[in-house]
This record gives sequence, C-alpha cells and structure tokens, in this order.
Amino acid sequence: MSNPSSTPAESPLAAASGQPYRTAFHFQPPQNWMNDPNGQMWYNGVYHFFYQHNPFGPFFNIRMHWGHSVSHDLINWIHLDSAFTPIDPFDINGCWSGSATILPGNKPIMLYTGIDSENRQVQNLAVPKDLSDPYLKEWVKHAGNPVISLPEGIQHDDFRDPTTTWLQEDGKWRLLVGSQKDKTGIAFLYHSDDLVNWSKHDSPLHQVPGTGIWECPDFFPVWVDSTNGVDTSVINPSNEVKHVLKVGLQDQFKDYYVIGNYSPEKEHYVPEDELTLSSLRLDYGRYYASKSFFDPVKKRRIIMGWVHETDSEADAIAKGWAGVQSFPRSIWLDKNQKQLLQWPIEEIEMLHENKVSFQNKKLEGGSLHEIQGITASQADVKISFKLSNLEEVEELDPSWDDPQLICTESDASKKGKFGPFGILVLASNDLTEQTAIFFRVFQKKGRYVVAMCSDQSQSSTKNGIDKTSYGAFVDIDPQQDEISLRTLIDHSIVESFGGGGKTCITARVYPTLAIGEDARLFAFNYGTESVVISELSAWSLKKARLNKEKP
Repeated sequence: MSNPSSTPAESPLAAASGQPYRTAFHFQPPQNWMNDPNGQMWYNGVYHFFYQHNPFGPFFNIRMHWGHSVSHDLINWIHLDSAFTPIDPFDINGCWSGSATILPGNKPIMLYTGIDSENRQVQNLAVPKDLSDPYLKEWVKHAGNPVISLPEGIQHDDFRDPTTTWLQEDGKWRLLVGSQKDKTGIAFLYHSDDLVNWSKHDSPLHQVPGTGIWECPDFFPVWVDSTNGVDTSVINPSNEVKHVLKVGLQDQFKDYYVIGNYSPEKEHYVPEDELTLSSLRLDYGRYYASKSFFDPVKKRRIIMGWVHETDSEADAIAKGWAGVQSFPRSIWLDKNQKQLLQWPIEEIEMLHENKVSFQNKKLEGGSLHEIQGITASQADVKISFKLSNLEEVEELDPSWDDPQLICTESDASKKGKFGPFGILVLASNDLTEQTAIFFRVFQKKGRYVVAMCSDQSQSSTKNGIDKTSYGAFVDIDPQQDEISLRTLIDHSIVESFGGGGKTCITARVYPTLAIGEDARLFAFNYGTESVVISELSAWSLKKARLNKEKP
C-alpha cells in the first residue's frame, strides 16, 4: 500500500477541494477499497479495528487484505500496515472476514476465512507476534491452518465469516460459521478444547430455508434489564440474558436479526420470532456486514457496519476510495425485550461545538424553519416532535404494509395530515438538492402507526447514482411519547436514529450544490396539521484525526 500523508487537520470541514464526499468523523482508510468490519476489540488501552481492504484500488478484489487501524477513543484513528495479506496456501486467494476473541490471560486471537489455493473457503487462526506491542502491528498465522476445513456437501464458496468464540462451563470453546445448502441459510456450530482442533456439532445452531447464504453472522448475549453490554462468554445467569443472532443475507445485502434463548447444554437456540425477510433489521438503509464487540472498560457492546457507495465505479476511481464505516453505536435490548436499540457512542461529544438549541416551536402545516449557526454538512442534530389532535390522523392504506413503499410512494413532497415532518439535510440554497428524514403518522385498526423515511430522491442533481428511498416503522405511540429523531450528517453519509434508536436508517448521498459551507439544514412540516418541536439541539462536529503511522 502507498503511504499517503496524514489528513490535514486545519480546516473544520472535511470536504477539501476535489473531495467533497470524504467524511470528517466516520472511519475510512486513507485510500482505496474497504468493506466488512473485522476483528474489533479493546486490548490494553487500545481499540483495534480491522477491515476488508483492497490496497491496490477503490474497487472490490477477491484477494482481500486485512486493513488495521487503532484508536484510544474510537474517534481519532492511526492507520497501520495490513495485518493479514494473502500469501499462504490457506489464504492465497483472499483473507476474508473474521472475528477477534480475548482469551483468559488477556491474549487475543483472530479467526478468519481464507480462500485457499483450490478456491475453497476455510477458517484460519492467527495470533499477535508481540503482545507487548500496544498496536499489535504484526500477526502470525498458525502453521497448521486451516483449523476448520470445508464441510462435506457444502459448496466451496459457501462457508465463511467465523464469529467471536465463546467459552462454556464444560471448558469448550464454540463459534459459528455462516453457510448455506440448497438456499437454506445455516449457522454451523463448532466446538474446540484448544481453539486449534475444531469439531462440527451434529446440527447447526440455526437454519432457515429460503434465505440463502448467511454472511458475517454475529451471536451475542444482551441483558434483559440493562443498557450495559455483555461479554460473549456470558450465557444465562438466572435468565438474565437473551441471545441475538444476526446474519447478513447476501441476496438482500441487508442485516437481519432475531432475539431468542440459547441453551448451551442442548446446543439449542430458539428465536422468539422466526427469521424472515420481514424480521427486524439493524438498519433499514445502506448498511451491511456489521460486527459487534464487547468493550470491557465501559461495559458496553459496540457495533459498526459497512456503508457502501451508491455511485459508480468510475466515481470511486475518480475519488480514489470506496466504502465508509458507520459511526460506532452502542447496542442493547429495549426494555420491552422485543428489539435492539442503537445509539451513537458517547465519545461523539468530543467533537461537539457551536451548539444551537430551542424549545416549544410550533411548525404550522407547510412550514420550513432553517437551523442556523452550525456547519450543516458536518453536524449532530437531535429533535423531538409533539403531536396533538391525533383524532385527525388518516387511515393507513391496507395495501401499504411495506414502509419502504410508503416512503417511496409518499416522498417528502406529498402532503398528508400528520406528516411529512422532520428535517431536510444537505440542502442547497434553492432546495433543488435535499435529503429529507421525516415521519408520517397513520391509524390502523384503532392504533397509531409511525413510519420513518429517508428520502434520497432529491439528494443530488447528479445522474447515475442510486437514489433509493428507505423506510421503516417505529414502535412509538405518539399519544404517549414524543417522536424523536437524531441524525449524524457527514458530507456523503446521513445516519438517522428514530425513537431513541429503535429504528436506524443510513443513507449515502452525493450532492453537487449542498457541499461544505453551501449546505443548509431545515426543520420542516409539510403536513396539514401543525406539530410542535418540543426540543431541538444541534452541534457542528469537529473533524476527527485520521493519521497514517510514520515508519
């Protein structure tokens, strides 16, 4: 990989001349292609982030390397040389995704998928060369790799992405590997006494027909009554935890999850709701291949996902890079125990400056209110809406059971009663360009339904980019609770959290007018009924430091 200089820190804006879409506080390598997050961990005071990386260009290449960066705060990063390169018979055709485990005695290991010399997907083991090196820059691959070979009856390219391992009371380690057979998605379960010799359990931990290959599985416990995270090896003390199984469906390019109960004695996992294409998703926008890890210092579970480009490969070549990671999120089980909540990690407050705020502002139907005093292309915005006269809410069309259809058919320009109301981000002076994040409220069979939308249809005057709009329902009763929205804006990525993190939608946008200082931010209400902004707080965000380690 070439050795570009550190990103300049003088300008408060990331968007330098010729790079309007480069982000300011989302993780990116200095250049070239990045996709799946891999092997995140905290070790001896340092956060480690590994990722799928093509160091030779801003496009996908099967012969992936593992990029590696480190941080003391998950905000400012130091880029290191590749941790793994595809040079051995067991990974000569690519070092694909994997996970870290911290063993007793504070020893990290890495398990990852290699594409071997016969193009088979196999699972490999690696350990740090020098545990006294705070950055763990060099890794040693196990001489006996692969430690898990392709199972009989599985296609050579359908067996990948080992999870973090977990330790049971019987002293055996477990892990999952994603797979499929005849379109049945599979999470194979493996046991080991020593992390080198693995045996496949008689039956998968879980499988679902018709879902296709399960990529980047993640399996972790969550407390039923706490926002704290749980170490992966904690099983179920006094029924105090449930287990989350997350899988990426390659055909959908989406991350789905189920919540259930795991019995280690029976090696049995029973989700409370079966996995379908209507199951809960971590993010209803541009977000895939997520990976979580337990942070033992702040006792939280943190998750990041790959946010891929929606412009062309030619655009990527012109930029010199492709791929961004979502901002790190804390993740925990909602108090109703039916879904996960996600929220930007608290360290984002290190970047806050120039706060603006107001309370109890009424937005009449058809009105627009500019939020001034912050850098609108690099911002953190929190807003809450209070509704009254809810007896006037319109009935939801029975055919609109898909919220993405609602958001596509009724974009931000379509007037309803309660909605659309929300914010316009990365808006140009004349509103020719705008990305609208908004809500609509309906009634259905005597209860309220809240749809959250991220409308990219007017996000750019540029042609040849994907301007799909995204939508999801938010589990909120507007009679009892205010409707809240938090949005992180970072030049070409917009991450939105509805209902306190119940619904997340991430978008990639490529404005040509609303760039840098020319971007504007508005609160709006295009419905016929008025709404009240009970509270708004917004901040400019300083630029994070993303440096290349000096040789």
